[in-house]
Amino acid sequence: MMIARTTRTGWLLVLPLFAFIIVAFIGPIALMLARSVYDPELAELMPRTRTALSTWNGDGMPPASAFDSTQADLRAAVQQGRAGRLALRLNREQSGFGSLIDRTTTALSLQPTARLADLDPRWGAPAIWQILASGTQPFTASHFLNAFDLKIAAGGGIEFQDKSRRIYVELFVRTLSVAAFVTIFCALLGYPLAHAIARSGPRLRLVLLFVVMLPFWTSLLVRATAWIVLLQRRGVLNEALVASGLLGDNQRLALMYNLTGTVIVMVHVLLPFFVLPLYSVMTGLPGAYVRASASLGARPFYTFWRVYLPLTYPGIASGSVLVFVLSLGYYVTPALVGGRTGQLISNQIAFHMQKSLNWGLAAALGSILLTIVVAIALILPRLTQRGGLRA
Repeated sequence: MMIARTTRTGWLLVLPLFAFIIVAFIGPIALMLARSVYDPELAELMPRTRTALSTWNGDGMPPASAFDSTQADLRAAVQQGRAGRLALRLNREQSGFGSLIDRTTTALSLQPTARLADLDPRWGAPAIWQILASGTQPFTASHFLNAFDLKIAAGGGIEFQDKSRRIYVELFVRTLSVAAFVTIFCALLGYPLAHAIARSGPRLRLVLLFVVMLPFWTSLLVRATAWIVLLQRRGVLNEALVASGLLGDNQRLALMYNLTGTVIVMVHVLLPFFVLPLYSVMTGLPGAYVRASASLGARPFYTFWRVYLPLTYPGIASGSVLVFVLSLGYYVTPALVGGRTGQLISNQIAFHMQKSLNWGLAAALGSILLTIVVAIALILPRLTQRGGLRA
């Protein structure tokens, strides 16, 4: 009885934590996944069109009832003040669709009984109706197709977007590349620093830990502004190089508002996430292994490569995962210092959430990013076990 009561009390204590996780974490993720495939906006704006096209097989022109239904939906949109919203939504499906809606709704207000094909000849194109037939379905894969720079072709197949709209695959590749570079640079800079902290005396260790922890105690905006002052064309670094004669005034380095600036600032911000896990592993390593290797005649580099480095693999793996995953979702730093070429996929997600209001596409991009993060979290432990990364 006492054990059951203790167990019940324990569950009651953690219940608020479970509720918080569901409301603040699981719930928003589930909503995001749902929005990526469920988009009822067009179905709500054009209910008659959806009903009329539901039985159309997509070949040739739709039945005459579809024209009448679409015309009735357009008149209703004008009366309800939703014509602009409808034009914006359809323009996401195909560039130029918005102008067709604007022109048609304006003409309908002057000629209420005119036929659609008489108001604009584009209504006589089967491709327009195929877009309406697929777009008015509440469940759609178009957002995920768009996230991979694909679209549904006029004949119902899948084809690439126009070259001017192929941006998301490039952004995903750039995001993964930046995350990889940032992780590599953090490893190259963080490993010697973590080793120095682990092997230093108490006073020096406190100083070095303070230097590592300092970015945590400084506002991200302040850090980004400081790097802008240091690295811009008229910044401290370029002015020093020009004053020393190493560079001419017209040879200033472009280190800010590009991909270079994004990587530099991200390495500075994320370096502690690599150093601290590795430092905790290094402090727990027994020195007897290294001394035994040296006593057996191994040279320092061989001892480091075959003994010390493998023992620190768990710290390297933990720090690398932290840095890589955080780099994938970084938003503020690329927005402040990235310029046009330093933007990552997170900036595009924020753009669709805040400005274009294309929440379905933003949800699809976020879902793909979440899948990448989950895959890394699932694959890395297996590689760690099979590859001998555990000490």
